[in-house]
Amino acid sequence: MSGDRGSDVVWSGAWVAERLGVELAGDEGLRELLGLALRRNPKRAHLLVSHVLGKHVPQRPSVVHGHGVALGRRVRELLGERAAGEAVVLGYAETATGLGHCVADGLGGVPYLHSTRRPVAGVAPAGGFEESHSHATSHLLLPEDPGLLGGDGPLVLVDDEFSTGNTVLNTVRVLHERFPRERYVVVALVDMRSEEDAGRLAAFAGEIGARVDLVAGASGRVVLPEGVLERGRALVERFQGAGGAPAPGPEGALPPGPPEGDGVAVPVAGGASGVAGAKGGRVVRVALGWPSGVPDGGRHGFTGVDRGRLDAALPGMVARIAEALPDAARRVLVLGFEELMYAPLRLALGLEGELGDEVDVRFSTTTRSPVLAVDDPGYAIRSRLVFPAHDGPADGAGERYAYNVAGAGFDAVVVVVDSVGDTPALHAPDGLPARLAEHIPHVLLAVVPSYVPPLPAPAAVERPSMLSEPLRGPAFSSYAPDEVGWLLQDLSEVTLEAPTEEREEAIQSGGAHYAESLPVEYQPSEEYQALFHAALETSAARIARAVGVVTETVLAERSPRPVLVSLARAGTPVGILMRRWGQYRHGLDLPHYAVSIVRGRGIDANALRWLAAHHDPADVVFVDGWTGKGAITRELAAAVRDFEAAGGAAGFDPEIAVLADPGSCVRTYGTRDDFLIPSACLNSTVSGLISRTVLRADLVGPDDFHGAKFYRDLAGADLSVAFLDAVSARFAEVADDADARAKDLLAADRTPTWEGWAAVERISEEYGIHDVNLVKPGVGETTRVLLRRVPWKILARAGAGADLDHVRLLAAQRGVPVEEVGELPYSCVGLIHPRYTRGATGADGRAVAR
Repeated sequence: MSGDRGSDVVWSGAWVAERLGVELAGDEGLRELLGLALRRNPKRAHLLVSHVLGKHVPQRPSVVHGHGVALGRRVRELLGERAAGEAVVLGYAETATGLGHCVADGLGGVPYLHSTRRPVAGVAPAGGFEESHSHATSHLLLPEDPGLLGGDGPLVLVDDEFSTGNTVLNTVRVLHERFPRERYVVVALVDMRSEEDAGRLAAFAGEIGARVDLVAGASGRVVLPEGVLERGRALVERFQGAGGAPAPGPEGALPPGPPEGDGVAVPVAGGASGVAGAKGGRVVRVALGWPSGVPDGGRHGFTGVDRGRLDAALPGMVARIAEALPDAARRVLVLGFEELMYAPLRLALGLEGELGDEVDVRFSTTTRSPVLAVDDPGYAIRSRLVFPAHDGPADGAGERYAYNVAGAGFDAVVVVVDSVGDTPALHAPDGLPARLAEHIPHVLLAVVPSYVPPLPAPAAVERPSMLSEPLRGPAFSSYAPDEVGWLLQDLSEVTLEAPTEEREEAIQSGGAHYAESLPVEYQPSEEYQALFHAALETSAARIARAVGVVTETVLAERSPRPVLVSLARAGTPVGILMRRWGQYRHGLDLPHYAVSIVRGRGIDANALRWLAAHHDPADVVFVDGWTGKGAITRELAAAVRDFEAAGGAAGFDPEIAVLADPGSCVRTYGTRDDFLIPSACLNSTVSGLISRTVLRADLVGPDDFHGAKFYRDLAGADLSVAFLDAVSARFAEVADDADARAKDLLAADRTPTWEGWAAVERISEEYGIHDVNLVKPGVGETTRVLLRRVPWKILARAGAGADLDHVRLLAAQRGVPVEEVGELPYSCVGLIHPRYTRGATGADGRAVAR
């Protein structure tokens, strides 16, 4: 089977024409553009299958793009340069989204918008209309800029075929009522209207008082004999139902089966049986490096600026795909995803140029449209892959299809989906990559971030003029500006450090809160730094795996486009790593912020106000490094309740996502093992050179963010980015394992047992401390005790190994005994010295003025 029309001896509509008496008449070369197939549809049994659209028939991307661009140039000639420059192009979902974009290219890079069947939360429709003959009729118009449709210039409407004109009439009628204009241009690859339908369009133009022109690549008509709909339905049922095939699936889908008739086999790949001879290929993910902020298509509009940025980024993305392809591949398919046609087409076009004549690059996309497959040279749909919808469609679950892919001799396929479609359903055993791998030895997956327009600020935002924008590196922190925005105020010029013992006296006696001052930054010895690097080398893959697990869990359960909000500062490196995983694994560009939460004082309410003004609170996922006894988990839940009770925005989910949950305090975690996370070994030098957060009445007013310091002078010892890069470098080797573990976790009972809290209460009483706040469980919290507080003793689980090397070293340096105990749910527990008297540290500043 081949998608190359030049090699076909038989017209790909002959099979239908012979059995139903359907005729295709018109321009010379029309049969080179179109074939015929059958589908189960109560309105039209036959389907015109384009050979140059890039939907059902794999075609060279240069051919697909070239036909659209040529149509756009014809429109430009028709309109003239001035009017063409003022035009807006509107394409139709799903089939013509890519074609419309190519027409916009040919017109000269004018703005482009396509209709969609995917509602997008927070984006109000600017209109909608019906497509009369389609199996899925409702179209939405969701421009980011409502003014895109409100201009005076020509509106160019693009569809793959112009059959009756009903879709165009419905569209123009809706839009002309809201955004009247003087001129419309209808563009199609083929004009297949009858004389009667052609007259209707002209009459409609007169009715609305506007000029409507038509530009088509070819014209003709389909001659249908009487009773063809009934006979076509019977023919579909005969071929689909023979051999005991199951009844039609949801939405009229044609389910897989092994029918036979007239000696013609109908191979349908899908269902439980699959297809004999499947090659069992492997699936490999390719990180595209999609430019941040560039829309994945025209669902919300695509401007000339967007086009320029995409053009600049394409060579790099194409090179990454080419590098991932096997050297022996000589026939490669780039497979787009329903409405996502233009982005994969441009990638395929670049790949065609990159690989040259030695590699046959083809392009097509998956579709919602159910069509009968018949393996006959005279039929346009030779094979069919069936797989479940994987983008959570608004109209419910159903089957999706890839045509003319199985049996086409491809050595590799590059599947391009958007991040909304990169779901567990995609990666399920019956998902698209798995189906493709049954037939094609190499399957690559590339994910384009689904662009969602930023939500407008609510009409009444609390204290909008008083909430500043997030601080970003390099002005504040050593992290890259796109990796985290700090919802903090910069207190770098204020002296806040106090001796550790003095702070401890004040904290324990009630003279001051721990967040009112800062400990003196610990400067690690060479021996300790060596331990950090050794620990990082040992645990980087383990951390990367946990990052993958927690991120995949968040994407599956919380939001497909979460807003990551780290609890500063231990959560910040984890939040950045989760953001990097989303970018690496799914092509997502996730927003990430860091906010302050203080035990006993709650979360920064002004930071919550800022987040609610800029994002949907339901998308916010709070992130921390690890859990100890769960105090911050409880603190956050109480703080969110108080925030809402005080009139703050509702919808924030207080459940924290953590890298490690040894205390069994949360449901969303990467692991429940208590192991060394190297970022816990150091202070600011592994956290972007940012101090722990500060909340002090004389520095932080009621309308201010909490504060922190940027230790610029420690830049020479900074390991923040090195830590992130070391972990990120291990993503590729742990990706499959992380996916599998996340899938297992999603199916498991993850109800918190709070066993850590119970252990802390027991230890507090057994050791005569009688204050759970002075018991710090887990490797991370124990390290903090040794670095920032006055430690009394360390409890180490008997047999704990190298994870505690740095703890033992710090304890030895500070003269703190390490006591091994038999039963301990953590690797270790740090006990703060329980006997300190009142100190002077606090808001009066006496301790820091010496």
